[in-house]
Amino acid sequence: MNTKNAIFQLCDHIRETAFNLHGYLRNGHLEKVYENGLVNRLGKAGIQVQQQFPLEVFDEDGTILGEYFADLMVEDSLVVEIKACKTLADEHTAQLLGYLRSSGREHGLLINFGAAKLEIRKYVLSEH
Repeated sequence: MNTKNAIFQLCDHIRETAFNLHGYLRNGHLEKVYENGLVNRLGKAGIQVQQQFPLEVFDEDGTILGEYFADLMVEDSLVVEIKACKTLADEHTAQLLGYLRSSGREHGLLINFGAAKLEIRKYVLSEH
């Protein structure tokens, strides 16, 4: 999935799915519950989703400095980070941007299920 239009359609589908999931579960659950809910619903829609996608961070000489895990990798092109907190903070954005840099992906979604109103932010990491 490399076309710009396809990635935006995918984001729209994930937004709608997250909105419906939040409407059903509401806030108050752990991140893992929302993560599992998105995986379940997206999978039923025929969308490829990988949970706890491993990402390595390298030094400029190629040495592995660490590994962490993005909540979801969707269609091998979109990183989705899920939160269940009162409100999104700068460190959540920094975390997602770090995941995008490490994975070599350009597009990411940050979704917060923890508030009464669902929060979704779309990020594009560009080299330009």
